[in-house]
Amino acid sequence: MEFFVAFLHLVYVCLLVDLSPHCVRSHASPLGVHPLDEAYYASEVIQCKDGSKSIDRDRINDDFCDCADGTDEPGTSACPNGKFYCKNMGSTPQFLFSSRVNDHICDCCDGSDENDGSLRCPNTCVMGGNILYKAENHVSRVSIKNSVVEKGVKNKSKLEDLIERLTGLKILIILQLVVITLWMGFRIYHRRLKSRRRHYQRLRWYHLQAGFHRYSLQDR
Repeated sequence: MEFFVAFLHLVYVCLLVDLSPHCVRSHASPLGVHPLDEAYYASEVIQCKDGSKSIDRDRINDDFCDCADGTDEPGTSACPNGKFYCKNMGSTPQFLFSSRVNDHICDCCDGSDENDGSLRCPNTCVMGGNILYKAENHVSRVSIKNSVVEKGVKNKSKLEDLIERLTGLKILIILQLVVITLWMGFRIYHRRLKSRRRHYQRLRWYHLQAGFHRYSLQDR
């Protein structure tokens, strides 16, 4: 009986203070892990699912990607190939790409995907599922979509303005080329005309000299 009481006392102390290395410890499942994978993450050494390496359990969700397949970061956005599991108690569970974790958008209806403390997502699962909302400390998909649309409209307007300017510049360049071509053609024509005139004058002078020479010979 005394042994049983001592054992209960030891367990009680372990649960309260958690100081003794002989206490039986139970690890909580890491954030973003599917229930079927909880046993996989329960050991002290976790192997990457792609078999590339093994890591200590304390490196799970440390916001540094150790496993290329994202095994070690189920609850952060550190690994681009990772997946985050939303439990969504009271609604439909779902997987998210790791890029949607802590992106300031409440994707999971239980708000578990925004866990870095910068955004407070209310649990809307009891209200029937994922409800997109906008409040003083929340960013909604609608506002982001509107912002993207506005930027797209502005960029389109700038692009149209640039195209219009380039079109005007193109027309101006074409006109300049036409003027230069006409001017060059006129210069060439003028030179040829002067050359013909000189040639004609030389021929005329030659004929005059020949005629004068013949006339002088006849007089003799």
